[in-house]
Amino acid sequence: MDAFSDPQAVARYAENPPRMVPGYADLQRMAGLLLAEHAPDDAQVLVLGAGGGLELKMFAEAQPGWSLVGVDPSAAMLDLARMTLGELAVRAQLHEGFIDSAPEGPFDGATCILTLHFIERQERLRTLQEIRRRLKPGAPFVQAHFSIPRGDLNRWMSRYAAFAVSSGIERSQAEAARFGIVERLPILSPEEDEQLLRDAGFTGISLFYVGFAFRGWVAYA
Repeated sequence: MDAFSDPQAVARYAENPPRMVPGYADLQRMAGLLLAEHAPDDAQVLVLGAGGGLELKMFAEAQPGWSLVGVDPSAAMLDLARMTLGELAVRAQLHEGFIDSAPEGPFDGATCILTLHFIERQERLRTLQEIRRRLKPGAPFVQAHFSIPRGDLNRWMSRYAAFAVSSGIERSQAEAARFGIVERLPILSPEEDEQLLRDAGFTGISLFYVGFAFRGWVAYA
């Protein structure tokens, strides 16, 4: 998460995900649709890893009656979220910190997109447990992040870098990102990610998104 204290990294955030995550905008849109299957028109939705405000803005525009609660450890990223939201910022409460900084809820739905891969396995389980504890029974939870089969890390990360280059990222930048991710992030396999959801008490776990090195699931409290 240290990169998100870098003003230049924060400034680039809004432009980089669409170039580095296959189908990024559609991933957000699908997340909103999966929430809307169960969440009421006046839902309160928790967004963990809300810095930048991209999901918050999409959800607010698609669902005029939703109230949004965003949590992120980076004050700079939350400032960017406020700018991204603009007039919609009145619909969102923003909290600096990790899951323990989130209100108790109960929430009608929650998302955690491109965030859990920063968190070590045991803390990831605790984070998932705390998300579930804040959800109403049966409420949907959507997560998406790096998730790569065991033994295939280098192959899929090479494809990740190739996608970034094809999207206009400088090759040196894409390779540096690939190297940093492999060295620093505690990436789990899809089987491990699904097991963590089960261990946290979620049910009805379904894979809904695969984009090269990324995967996304919907599950229910």
